[in-house]
Amino acid sequence: MKNIIKVLRSQFIKFDIDGYIIPKNDEYFSEYSNEDRLKEVSNFTGSAGYAVILQNKNYLFVDGRYTIQARIESGKKFTILDYSKIINCKVFRNLKIGFDPKLFTSGQIKKIFSNNSPKSIKKNLINEVINLKKIKIKPFYSLDQKITGESHQKKIKRVIRYLNKNKLDYLFITAPENVAWLLNIRGHDSPNSPIPNSNLLISKNNKKFIITNKNKLKRLIKEKRISEKEIVNPQNFETLINKLDGKNISVDSKSCSFYNEQILSKKFKLIQKEDPIYLFKSIKNQTEINNMIKSHILDGAALTKFIYWIKKINKKKITEVDAQNQLEKFRKHNKNYLFPSFNTIAGSGKNGAIVHYRATKKNTKYIHKNEIFLCDSGGQYKYGTTDVTRTICFDKQNSNIKKIFTYVLKGHIAVASTNLKKDSIGKKIDINARKFLKQNGYDYLHGTGHGVGHFLNVHEGPQAISKFNTVEIKEGMILSNEPGFYKKDNFGIRIENLIYVKKINKKLFFKNLTLAPIDKDLIDFNLLTKNEKDYLFNYHFEVYSKISSLLNKKQKQWLASLI
Repeated sequence: MKNIIKVLRSQFIKFDIDGYIIPKNDEYFSEYSNEDRLKEVSNFTGSAGYAVILQNKNYLFVDGRYTIQARIESGKKFTILDYSKIINCKVFRNLKIGFDPKLFTSGQIKKIFSNNSPKSIKKNLINEVINLKKIKIKPFYSLDQKITGESHQKKIKRVIRYLNKNKLDYLFITAPENVAWLLNIRGHDSPNSPIPNSNLLISKNNKKFIITNKNKLKRLIKEKRISEKEIVNPQNFETLINKLDGKNISVDSKSCSFYNEQILSKKFKLIQKEDPIYLFKSIKNQTEINNMIKSHILDGAALTKFIYWIKKINKKKITEVDAQNQLEKFRKHNKNYLFPSFNTIAGSGKNGAIVHYRATKKNTKYIHKNEIFLCDSGGQYKYGTTDVTRTICFDKQNSNIKKIFTYVLKGHIAVASTNLKKDSIGKKIDINARKFLKQNGYDYLHGTGHGVGHFLNVHEGPQAISKFNTVEIKEGMILSNEPGFYKKDNFGIRIENLIYVKKINKKLFFKNLTLAPIDKDLIDFNLLTKNEKDYLFNYHFEVYSKISSLLNKKQKQWLASLI
């Protein structure tokens, strides 16, 4: 890390800059990427952040989820600051900061450098210092309509109707997950999500061009999903744009790079709009919901086996890494399981207080019986995505921990029981999730819930349950429900289920997807109302009904005892 920074600084004079900024994302702005320049420079492994390297000082900007983690991983070499402080930061005011235009959007540049002078450098300076691991090219593949529930032709017609309605000549789709949804394809370009790294240009006249390496499209060409004339090498993107007719093009400022915007703006009027596919994709059809239900039955069985193993029958002294490896083994027993939907968070005791903690062989600790253990994990199955958190105890816990766990549980139940006619946006639902904690002087620094993809990204928008989200919750949307509480250097608590919006007799309500027991040994039942107790009974009854056939006799008996 020290040598990387030293060599990077040696290039400042050559490029006439005072510093250089390194984001977490790659050029596709994916949450999980095989290119992690930020980690190479700072040792920080969280999913979001910026490093700013100056001649004599290093800064790392992260949000509230990662403050503790960043101090542990990067605190020796970097000053850790909150995300909010990067906006118009006084530290590098009047300094010329270099950036790679392919890794930033115009919105990010305006926000971060509102009173500074950033300098676009087409050559990535980190790539000059390190050899990023070359990833073997694997071809994209198509999904059967039995999985997607809608053909790609119908989806494209929906987009064309949108273009004509909004008087747009082109839509430039820059988020790979949106390309995946529209064409019903998937790929191998992320460690945790089946996304196909590519951009797609589609016109109101049904012309489309996919911008990616041709070698990734061999299967799709063979299946006639894509024709060779529709393929554009990224190096030839500007040549393509110069050949096109039309006046305007819609771009999403959240995922269209500053570099691509510069190319497009020379030819077209840029219309800055959110990619409509985010909303299209967020509303799952019945086939997608059914596939997600199937995935969660398999996942619930694996997690229940793990909880039974770690709570009741494991007699060995194990580490956090041992625990997460055992959970992975239970998931792998199913042939439809592919890989984790994110890096498992397995934190015992004080590590549970690090919201996005990641145990490795180097930093793992033993799980002590007197501590509580937080495990947040998920899987990608051939037809669905899961994400679930359970907090587990192994011995009697003090009344304070049980009290706080119960406040978190009450918030979790409040979300699941939401009257969606009254509270139809995430901002309102979030208030109810925090209510019981806040009444007792507690809170948490992350959102209560995020959207979830169907065999795609575990985090997706536009819907969310958070203090600021105002997107209307609609039938078919899938969200997480995950209130929590974290006491630094002591413990962490989180209870997370995935839920979807179901309609019966014109009434919308949340239905649980996740099927795994909640640890009753951590509940102070005196703090629960009758309705909350009934909810817990009904939930565990449903868990048993749906997954018991996948368990052995002892696992089944234990699960039945929780009802």
